[in-house]
Amino acid sequence: MLRIGSLELDLPAVQAALSGYSDLPMRSVARAHSAPFCLNEVVLDKDVVAQGKLRQRILDIPEEDHPVGGQLMGSQPEGFAPAARDLVRAGYDLVDINFGCPVPKVLGRCRGGFLLGDAELALGIIDRVMQACAGEVPVTVKMRRGIDLGPDAERQFFAILEGAYELGVAAITLHGRTVVQRYKGPSDWSFLRKVKAHVGDKVLLGSGDLFSPYDIERMLAETGVDGASVARGCIGNPWIFSQYRQLRAGRRPEAPNIAAQRQAILMHWQAARDWCGAERARGKMRTHGIKYAAVHPEPIAVRDAFVGMRKAGDLERILEEWYPQSRWQESSSILREGGFDVQSLKSCGVAGGRVG
Repeated sequence: MLRIGSLELDLPAVQAALSGYSDLPMRSVARAHSAPFCLNEVVLDKDVVAQGKLRQRILDIPEEDHPVGGQLMGSQPEGFAPAARDLVRAGYDLVDINFGCPVPKVLGRCRGGFLLGDAELALGIIDRVMQACAGEVPVTVKMRRGIDLGPDAERQFFAILEGAYELGVAAITLHGRTVVQRYKGPSDWSFLRKVKAHVGDKVLLGSGDLFSPYDIERMLAETGVDGASVARGCIGNPWIFSQYRQLRAGRRPEAPNIAAQRQAILMHWQAARDWCGAERARGKMRTHGIKYAAVHPEPIAVRDAFVGMRKAGDLERILEEWYPQSRWQESSSILREGGFDVQSLKSCGVAGGRVG
């Protein structure tokens, strides 16, 4: 059980906000594979309030897409408040604030991880969002361990961390890398343990290097965090949530065979087509298909097949060639223990995705 404000989740592992990935189709597939809670991909505060199709898509939350969180990114407190109100009115169950994105373009516009270097501004944003949500839904914050490893960065980090809890945030998600590290090197779980000991009974979720159900279990055991936010590890791998449920129940996590992989890809395609039309869905399935390839017994060949996908009919051809009924019972040897081989993930491009 994981409690985040008024939300009670029956599994302490959630799908993170993944820029360019965690749209409604991806969330639908994750939920079908036991994810208890999903965050929409990060959106700019100005895009939430500006009239147009993008606003409509952001604020269109179907009944079956709950509980769902909306993650906001911006640079000034006054921009966050109206956007947060609109998310709440649209039916989002939680509002999350992104202080973690390390992408240079984001940092150059004083957003995301940039705000970890200005505690006063960051806390001003949190305060505005708290007031805008007025207790109707929980407010949470996504952070990294600081801009860099310097002492000033650590002081700014703890000022924001402590101030956020004092302002009433329901939880903080902490990634164990600094902003300047981006996704290089291991995530420092010892820092998660240090922060959890510091905040006591305040709710803290950990993030970073969660590629299998065993990683989730190990993070919780080693750091004491209350939950895990799965990011890159669930792109093309919705099974990580059902595998973690199996592990918690004392069973050996099952690797998805080719039949299960085919079913998930088709579910994703149908959801994407219904959501944004066949043409846009084709591009999305090319992106996601490259990630799904990592769990196939022949990940490089299947990745290349998806890379070459140019029209909707190509998906049917790929499924016939690489996911035929004659192979439905096969599963990848790299998943024998229920988790990914990280090098295979990187070969299929997962490690290089835009993940906010």
